[in-house]
Amino acid sequence: MAENNGLTCTLSRYLLHRLQEAGIRHLFGVPGDYVLDFLDEVIASPIKWVGTCNELNAGYAADGYARLNGAGAAVVTYCVGGLSILNAVAGAYAERVPLIVISGAPPARRREAGALVHHLVSDYYLQLDIFKKVTIDAAILTNPETAPDEIDRVIRNGILHKLPVYLELPADMAHAPCRQPAPLTQAVTLHTDEESLKRCLQEAVELLNGAGNPIVLVGVEVLRFGLGSSLLQLVEGLEFPFATMLSSKSVLPELHPQFIGIYQGGWSRATVRQQVESSDCLLSMGVWMTDFDTGMFSDHLDNRRMIVASNGQVRIGDHSYRDVQLGDFIRGLMTGVRPRSYMSSHPVESYHAKVPFIPEKSRKLTALRLYERLNTFLDDRMILLAEPGDAFCAAPDFHIEEAENFIVQAFYTSIGYCTPAALGVACARPGKRPVVLTGDGAFQMTAQELSTLIRQRCPAIILLINNDGYLVERLLHKDGPYNDIQMWNYADLPAALSGGTQAVGIRVTTEGELEHALTSAAAEQDKLFLIELCLPDRDCSVGLKRLGDSFMKK
Repeated sequence: MAENNGLTCTLSRYLLHRLQEAGIRHLFGVPGDYVLDFLDEVIASPIKWVGTCNELNAGYAADGYARLNGAGAAVVTYCVGGLSILNAVAGAYAERVPLIVISGAPPARRREAGALVHHLVSDYYLQLDIFKKVTIDAAILTNPETAPDEIDRVIRNGILHKLPVYLELPADMAHAPCRQPAPLTQAVTLHTDEESLKRCLQEAVELLNGAGNPIVLVGVEVLRFGLGSSLLQLVEGLEFPFATMLSSKSVLPELHPQFIGIYQGGWSRATVRQQVESSDCLLSMGVWMTDFDTGMFSDHLDNRRMIVASNGQVRIGDHSYRDVQLGDFIRGLMTGVRPRSYMSSHPVESYHAKVPFIPEKSRKLTALRLYERLNTFLDDRMILLAEPGDAFCAAPDFHIEEAENFIVQAFYTSIGYCTPAALGVACARPGKRPVVLTGDGAFQMTAQELSTLIRQRCPAIILLINNDGYLVERLLHKDGPYNDIQMWNYADLPAALSGGTQAVGIRVTTEGELEHALTSAAAEQDKLFLIELCLPDRDCSVGLKRLGDSFMKK
């Protein structure tokens, strides 16, 4: 039996070793009897256990962690935990986030006997079958001889494809002896067909060299696959103007002289829309044409004048080139396109320093003035998480200068995501401060994770917009009682959860109170602040009003 520093290697230790090699330093989750033996090994390992209030929140926390760390992991028990985390896994699948789910399970011998054990739904393979729908790979670890290879394959596929994976560990397999982990072979990369790459580069280079006003439109895949620095090298070397989208906001520096702004179809600033849609060669890199990124499909892009690279292929007009990975395409363009400046044909609006905000102390707080002030409050030491709703409708106008300082779930848009995701962000980037911009309806979905943020001493700033219910739905459709929620004393929650020693709650109704709250939060860097922002009925950002108008016209 193999030994490692005097310890027998078991499936639990093997799995934890591979998680560490994947860069995972924290595990989020909720204990349950089928996973307790594994959790004992977690506690004995260098990986830190971060218990959350429920499994859904553990998934959101691991998702936020993975977006900054390259991979994240959550641990749950069977069915009652596994099915609870499912929504977070679905969101990670939709948004291409490498989230590793480890679920405890009934002992393998019970499975073989068909015993009716607690947490069982219909059959022992139901949970695996469900997770196969929202993961790139999944396995039940029932054989200690083959389980190490399954662990290696599943984790490798998740990280390689930037998608969630699922590992089910029966309770009686946690301490099962297995072979020692061998050194990992050279990292596997997604396949690019060299001939297909050569042909698409030839056509793309010819178009770009002949273009008069090319523009690069930067999408979310650039962010997910860590290609920001490579693409920045390309746009700087060729002096291409570039625009980003809501989901890819700040993946390239927004203070860059070649940055023209955020493109969201008809929701864009007029100058941005005109430049993007009039380009005679639009280089679309890793873009997903989703409803929110296109301003509810209000874009007017001519496919005949586009080079579209995403999802492992390149499309140029009527020609499609399969098995061409985005990173290889970017690197190929660097050596093929003729450098020349396009700045005169596509003038950009130069970056303006943030205008100082001067509060009128007794003036009632409004959405417009709130967002003006938040834009000046955010800095490079903070990571903003913008909740689906008014928060991410206002976010395009914020100056977020560093790529890893903005997180948004712009495609799956599950409200309640950001508060628990901030827990993962705090663990992944302990040197930065999570700032959550959320609505009262979204906050009530996952509010209990405020307790874990306090317990883990995460100095987050929760900016809670209190507009008494589901404001987005009120603007998208005629209002109804289904949009009402119970009014909470939100600012009292930190004291109730911490006794007032580790967290501070402040209720804000005026600009003067807002200034006091933000100044206090900036001064006390080691405490969590929940700032309740009370806005007038139906007051919201210009972006949300635009969304409401667009939705009504659908």
